[in-house]
Amino acid sequence: MDFRIFTEPQQGASYSDLLRVARAAEAAGFDAFFRSDHYRAMGSAIDGASGEPGPTDAWTTLSALAVQTERIRLGTLVTSATFRLPGPLAIAVAQADQMSGGRVELGLGAGWFEAEHTGYGIPFPPLGERFARLAEQLEIVTGLWETPAGKTYSFTGEHYTLVDSPALPKPARPIPVIIGGKGPRRTPALAARFASEFNVPFSTLEETVARFDRLEQACADLGRDPSEIVRSCAHTLVLGDTDAEVARRGEGYGQSPDDLRANPLAGSPSEIVDRLGRWRERTGITRVYVQTLDLTDLDQIDLIAERVAPQLR
Repeated sequence: MDFRIFTEPQQGASYSDLLRVARAAEAAGFDAFFRSDHYRAMGSAIDGASGEPGPTDAWTTLSALAVQTERIRLGTLVTSATFRLPGPLAIAVAQADQMSGGRVELGLGAGWFEAEHTGYGIPFPPLGERFARLAEQLEIVTGLWETPAGKTYSFTGEHYTLVDSPALPKPARPIPVIIGGKGPRRTPALAARFASEFNVPFSTLEETVARFDRLEQACADLGRDPSEIVRSCAHTLVLGDTDAEVARRGEGYGQSPDDLRANPLAGSPSEIVDRLGRWRERTGITRVYVQTLDLTDLDQIDLIAERVAPQLR
């Protein structure tokens, strides 16, 4: 089982904060450092989060980390298709991949947080249109990357048209595409077509099993072997040596007692090992995104690396 650190910098983090966490994750042996792609703080994921000093752009951040880290993989969970046109997105991600020496992955989704769109002047179409745009973006981005050198790429869709694109630059290596979410129909169908990984975030065990079942059905409908797609989940790290410490930390992260019981990353290191082992047996997950909300508490990263990850790899 791979372990990846997953951060939410829109809640309040500078680039220096993210660099420190990425380097700590790399030194601790984590497989990857991922970040959300949001432009505005939300809820109370860390009580009272204001979002200061302000949003950091995901692909600007990852491009810088590409040259300031050495081994760890880098990516988004997930970039919103509403934020960027597909051609420039393909260029930015491929360039970041070249800068990293082939360590970049792209998570791409339809977008959902309306307030960040209205707050920064980004159009926010209805849900059906957002999914239609996502489907076209996935086809365009992967099509540009896969176009042979010296050939051009064209595409005509409802929302985007490309004519004789030189389809440059090329990534250093084929870039994994991650699709995830809780949609019962369109999300698994898109994953079956385009994804190398399907991520189920912040769901109960039974919900996660059901979503992977839908993925298998979508693959069967398309004639694709579902074993080609990595199965992963994402959960908030709520680590503590006692039940009281876990409850106190969970409350600060906005997690109720029911949330904690359903969260395989809540508890002591030994409890987390046991829970993740059960999740692996039931769901087939081979990758876990450890959502780390307190970016000042690097001890938690070391504890997961030392007392959890070795027992599940």
